[in-house]
Amino acid sequence: MEQVPWLTEREERVWRLFAAVLVLVPDEVEGQLQRDAELTHFGYWVLSALSEAPARAMRMSELAEMANGSRSRLSHLVAGMERRGWVRRERSTDDGRGSIAVLTDAGYAKVVAAAPGHVGAVRSLVFDALSPQGLDHLEAACTELLAKIAPKRPRTPRLARRAEDT
Repeated sequence: MEQVPWLTEREERVWRLFAAVLVLVPDEVEGQLQRDAELTHFGYWVLSALSEAPARAMRMSELAEMANGSRSRLSHLVAGMERRGWVRRERSTDDGRGSIAVLTDAGYAKVVAAAPGHVGAVRSLVFDALSPQGLDHLEAACTELLAKIAPKRPRTPRLARRAEDT
C-alpha cells in the first residue's frame, strides 16, 4: 500500500482555513435564505438554475446534477415546490420517460424576490472581504478546483458561459 505524504504545515493551515469557509459561508447563506425567503440554499439553487434555463425548463436528472443533489433529494424538493405552485413536472417529449421541471411564473417571482437578499448576503460574506486581486485569486482557485473535481458536470448557464470565456 502506498504511503500518502502528510500535508505540509502551510497546506494544513490553508486546508483548515478553506474548510472553515466551506462550512461557515454556506451556513450563513442558508440562514439568510430560510429567514428571508423560506427557501433552502438547495431550493434557491434549483429555482435559479431553472430561471436561467431555456424556456425555464430542465430535465430532472440534469437539474439534480447541476444543483449538486441526488435525484431523490431533487424529486422531494420539487414535490414541495409543486405544492407551492413554483414548479410543475412534465413528461419529456423526447423519450416519454424522463421528467422535465418547469419553473412557473409564481416560481420565477419567488426567485426574483429572494435574489436581492441572497445577493446581499453573498456580497457581505464574500466579496466585501476581498480586494480585486483577492477576487481574481478566488476565481482562479475555484476554476482550477472545479476542473479537477467535476470536469464534465453540467454547470448553470452563467457558470458555463464564464468557463467558455476562459
